[in-house]
Amino acid sequence: MSKKKIGFAQFEPKVGEVLVNLSAVRRLAAEAKGADLLVFPELATSGYELMDPDEVRVFAEPKQGGATHETLLDLAKANNCSYVIGYPEVEGDKFYNSSMLVNPDGSTYNYRKIHLFSREKELFNSGDAPPAVYETKAGRVGMMICFDWIFPETARMIALQGAQILAHPSNLVLQWCQRSMFARSVENRLFTITSNRIGSEERVGRRLTFTGASQVVTPVGETVSKAPETEEFIGLADIDPSDADNKDVTEYNHLFEDRMTGLYGSLV
Repeated sequence: MSKKKIGFAQFEPKVGEVLVNLSAVRRLAAEAKGADLLVFPELATSGYELMDPDEVRVFAEPKQGGATHETLLDLAKANNCSYVIGYPEVEGDKFYNSSMLVNPDGSTYNYRKIHLFSREKELFNSGDAPPAVYETKAGRVGMMICFDWIFPETARMIALQGAQILAHPSNLVLQWCQRSMFARSVENRLFTITSNRIGSEERVGRRLTFTGASQVVTPVGETVSKAPETEEFIGLADIDPSDADNKDVTEYNHLFEDRMTGLYGSLV
């Protein structure tokens, strides 16, 4: 497979300023010249620290036909790039912390965060389906969101479906994720793109400071693009997605074929 350019757009979304945030998305997409896949942070359109479900309702969008979807459709076609972005989704009377993937041909896919973090449990419903894998401009991509990282089963489900790239929109505040994504990459032999945000929010009696340091990690654990902790940053890396198809750890060991699934029953 030919080389592909993949990466992230790290920035500071403003709480409740959807049009301002989408304007930033447009600007960053234009600056990420030549990208085949670009990942934006979690809840990039709304900001993170929403007050209550009533405020979520104000900013939540359907997975197709809303301002975020229409913006990404335009960008994907104009820039011949696949995009992943986190946003608050509404379906009926339920809200989800979701990410959408939009391809240049207009095909659109959605993932709802399974593992909700902290106050998210007061605002959103947990995802109702396991992550899936989709064809994109850059190869086969699966999505997970932020705190999903701490549950290795999430990334493993994506890898077992043949993903080459794991897109990981995030609003990270804990100190461990960026280091842990080395393990998620190596134990699954796939590329990971963690797109984190910067800045801080103080709205519900607490102050959250986001850790930045977005990154792209290869199937063998090499960090090939990394952002600073506090600055807006576009990070791109040229990769061969087919590198993620090689699951041989040694000449005797295959990452998936060596799994002793008959002994794993206690995991579930």
